Amino acid sequence: MKNASFKLLSLTAMALVMSACGDRKPREEMNLGEQMDFTLMGMEPGSGIAETSRKPLEAYDNLAGWEIHESSTAGMLVALDQAIKRKEPVVITGWGPHFIFEEYDIKFLEDPKNVLGDAEDIHSMARLGLKEDKPEAYALLENFNWTVEDMQAVMVDAIDVEFEEATENWIADNRDKVDSWKEGIDTVDGESFDLVSFPWDTERASSHVVAAVLEELGYDVMITNVDPAIMFRALAAGETDATVAVWLPTTQGPLIAEYKDQVEDLGVNLHGTQVGYIVPSYMEIDSIEDLPAYVEE
Repeated sequence: MKNASFKLLSLTAMALVMSACGDRKPREEMNLGEQMDFTLMGMEPGSGIAETSRKPLEAYDNLAGWEIHESSTAGMLVALDQAIKRKEPVVITGWGPHFIFEEYDIKFLEDPKNVLGDAEDIHSMARLGLKEDKPEAYALLENFNWTVEDMQAVMVDAIDVEFEEATENWIADNRDKVDSWKEGIDTVDGESFDLVSFPWDTERASSHVVAAVLEELGYDVMITNVDPAIMFRALAAGETDATVAVWLPTTQGPLIAEYKDQVEDLGVNLHGTQVGYIVPSYMEIDSIEDLPAYVEE
């Protein structure tokens, strides 16, 4: 997602963050919660992260009465961008790796109760029968493995250029790693391959890299971005071939519990992701427990 796109988006999400600044008591007399109208900025309701991010509202006594405004990832990032420009408080429900950690001075809030879970892994998964139907692609997906730093490099480059170009640049800089994924795998002649994902920049990075390497093997690759629930339904129904975008054990845990017998897990392709509440570093809080308790008007 490009920063330039932020300027084209509605500032509705930001209006919610600023809504505490109306006719009530002067801003300098408000605590952090009042300044934010006791509202956290969230992403698409259908995403696994959105579901996970609601859990602290039930687990932490100080968050009773707080709400999460769930709009879109783009809207959430607008809220973050605008709050930082004004040096105002804001809490978003986010994840890492993400380019925002390169763009802004931000931090995860500590989660003492571990409600949001430990660091996660990203898995590659395929429809049943892919190994028999497209063994070369299956082998590549089994071999695909990279690091948080690799993914972050593509995402940061994609701030200024299209993901296709950022992918080309990363592959050129990491040719030995890419060649190790392809080692011993035969090429094909224009066979189609459907890769399903969802529109997070992390998944755009991994999907574009895998698609480019599959194309080096001779596949004609189509990437489709959908809601995670739709992604799993499509894999289970055999309507798409594979994904490299499953966050486990927490974020897409409920979905894999539902579909585990209808898809094939090809293993971890990246270790060490994190989901949590993110704030600008200038906010003098370090933990979810530091957010002030809700106060009725």
